[in-house]
Amino acid sequence: MSADSGAGASAGGSARTALRISLASLRTHKRRFAGTFSAVLLGVAFLTGTLVMGDTLRAGFDTLFGNATSGTDAVVRSEGVITTSDDAMGTRGPLRTAASLRAVRGTPGVAAAEPSIEGAGQLVGAGGEPVGGKGPPTTAGNWIHDKELNPYELARGRAPRASGEAVVNEGAAEAGKLEIGDVTTLRTPDPVRVKIVGLATFGGESGMGKATFTGLTRADAEKYLMPEPGMAASIRVRAEDGTSQQQLAERLEAALPKGVEAVTGEEAAEENSENISGQFLTLFTSMLLVFSGIALLVAVFSIHNTFAIVVAQRTRENALLRALGASRRQVLGTTLGEAAAVGAVASAVGLAAGIGIAAGLQALFPAIGFPFPEEALVIKGLSLLLPLGAGIVVCLGSALLPAVRAGRTAPLAALRETAVEHSRVSRVRAAVGVVLGAAGAGLTVLGAASGSRSVTLTASGAVAVLAAFVVLGPVAAALAVRVMGGPVARLRGTVGALAQRNALRSPKRTAATAGALMIGVAVVTLFTVFASSLKAMMDETVSRNFAGDVAVSTPGFGAGGSGLSPRLAPAVQRLPEVDTALGLGKGVARVDGVGQELTVTDPAALPRVLHLGEVDGKLTGLGAHGMAVSRSEAADHGWRPGSTAKLAFTDGTEQRFTVRAVYETSELTGDYVITHRAWAPHRTQDTDTLLAVSFEDGVSQAAGKAAVERVADRYGEPDVQTREEYAQSSAAGIDMMLTLVYALLGLAVLIALLGIANTLTLAVYERTRELGLLRSVGQTRGQLRAMVRWESVLVAAFGTAGGLGLGAFLGWALVRATDSRGVSVFSLPPLQLTVVALVGVLAGLLAGWRPARRAARLDVLRAVAA
Repeated sequence: MSADSGAGASAGGSARTALRISLASLRTHKRRFAGTFSAVLLGVAFLTGTLVMGDTLRAGFDTLFGNATSGTDAVVRSEGVITTSDDAMGTRGPLRTAASLRAVRGTPGVAAAEPSIEGAGQLVGAGGEPVGGKGPPTTAGNWIHDKELNPYELARGRAPRASGEAVVNEGAAEAGKLEIGDVTTLRTPDPVRVKIVGLATFGGESGMGKATFTGLTRADAEKYLMPEPGMAASIRVRAEDGTSQQQLAERLEAALPKGVEAVTGEEAAEENSENISGQFLTLFTSMLLVFSGIALLVAVFSIHNTFAIVVAQRTRENALLRALGASRRQVLGTTLGEAAAVGAVASAVGLAAGIGIAAGLQALFPAIGFPFPEEALVIKGLSLLLPLGAGIVVCLGSALLPAVRAGRTAPLAALRETAVEHSRVSRVRAAVGVVLGAAGAGLTVLGAASGSRSVTLTASGAVAVLAAFVVLGPVAAALAVRVMGGPVARLRGTVGALAQRNALRSPKRTAATAGALMIGVAVVTLFTVFASSLKAMMDETVSRNFAGDVAVSTPGFGAGGSGLSPRLAPAVQRLPEVDTALGLGKGVARVDGVGQELTVTDPAALPRVLHLGEVDGKLTGLGAHGMAVSRSEAADHGWRPGSTAKLAFTDGTEQRFTVRAVYETSELTGDYVITHRAWAPHRTQDTDTLLAVSFEDGVSQAAGKAAVERVADRYGEPDVQTREEYAQSSAAGIDMMLTLVYALLGLAVLIALLGIANTLTLAVYERTRELGLLRSVGQTRGQLRAMVRWESVLVAAFGTAGGLGLGAFLGWALVRATDSRGVSVFSLPPLQLTVVALVGVLAGLLAGWRPARRAARLDVLRAVAA
């Protein structure tokens, strides 16, 4: 019993002693851990800001939709909804209001019921430019006169009473500089002249950011937004006092005709919030979390390197502790205690900084049109505990191996004159690195180049390749510094030779320091190569598939806009300069049970404006029950001309369609083509997404384009583009994505630079006597600064070169692995990659600036005596 108590007391005393030593070391050598502190702080701040921002946005949208639909107790709508791979929200068919309204209003417990009509409608501002587009939706609908059922509240003016009158949300009016009494155009997509008679708010806000809404009379909304009069997207229902939402929905279900359903207002609000915000927020926050993970991974390299250097420099100190009776556990605990203290304090500060980042974004986003709620930030416990724990775990995990190495210090090491970091690379490590690299490269190539194109296999290989880069880093560092340092030595003489020698002293340290920058540069390069390849693929797709002279299209990025008027194609076709003007619209259907997009057009005219490749069967005579399909879809289903398939539409009808033709290329055409006649009974709002135009022989592109533009101006002024301009506009969203990626990856690169600066600072401390001796034999302050800076540049150049090679390889693999049709184009953008390389090297120069100044300021006599 007493022995156990003694052992417990001994263990407790050991832990307290280790803690006291840790805190004393931190107080004495605060600057050694500045880089570690900053790396943890930045990573935790980014992670905290992401989580708090996501919680706040999600709660804000839930409140917004809850308040906006608080007066709606039930929603009656069509059961038919079809989702496709490109539209997870799905397309729901309209319902006929006459029979449904009679059933609803005759149901016990119903106080009021109003049809709700919704569709695409884009306002044109006072300056002639469209309001919104390329992102948030631009919608129109009927103005609901029952104030509790209407999600919009009239703020100024009055409701529309006559045809041509409209109410718009305040945000859209402000963006378009429109006032009550102004007459403007609403694209539905046919241009409709409307007079603004009122301004409205949504849930107390001016609108959903840049999303716009135009409220029309019911008759106008049916005319312009529905396939025919007497139809609506849904019916909003208000219950009598004493009737619950669930009771009302159950009664309505029993009274409604077949194919129509009723859901409670709460369920409808949750669906709306999820559809509008949930998918976007999940994607947005997931992307930010990925970049937070990259930042923390880069921090791991910087933190590990710092503790490895500190442990090497404290060899004598740790040996003295051992000689005085300290156990291995106490020395191990001392190092881990320092890591835990740095991690805990930096993570705590990072939490505060992350909340500040979220608050800053809350103030910034509304200025650029993003609907960030103005209420207080929502700060959940998990959003604080997760970053706090991540910061501490990352710091402890990064310091574990150096701490174990410190615990193994022999007491006799106290007799050494200087501390030495073992830098020789073992043959076992080199062999493991080679095996890992070969296995990873093999898996990556197999996943990217095989017929199955496995993203999982490619990702597994990429992880192995990254691990191989880390393991082989010291071997590669020695070789790379010799190669890169040669020109520096020749250019800068003795200064360059000393910088090269310093970088070669410890290949392990050089590799670990450069590893953080390598990961940042590799991810930047990966996205740069992937984006360049996507743009090249789009260029090739348009060149290979588009046979017309000009294209008129809807925005290629985002959900905004209202599409093209179906009347535009016939109007352009009447021009004497035009040979063929073919509009392509979109529809949806379940094909053998799977949701698919349909291209609605005149199939017989397709070959005149689009290259379809080899066609089996005939594109003429498809009629109301024929379709053309791509070769890939035909192969997946075992179809050939004459085969049949069942198509189910959103209106609940099912029909057998016969495959009349199978075509080869489908990038612009889509996988399924049907006629306008086949789609007419099932259509919703009529729009085209693309108008392809070919000119008559002898008509110049400039003359033909000008003629098409004159006609297009009467139908909403859509952009008329040449083949090259069309390809560029299709890739417009990629540059926007790449800009965001660069901004997010800037944090990872910043952490890597802090790691380089911290390593050089510690190296200066370690070489104090050596630097003093160099100064004493004639080296000037400028030469000393240049030596440290060139060492930093060599380390950064090694990390940058490794990141470029790794990123280019993984970019190729990603392009190949995500290609499901075998039409990928791999493109290395030389200009952008050159900029990345220069930025990496210049960043190394910047990282060495402060350590170089500190080294040059050393007192010569004190340095020699150190």
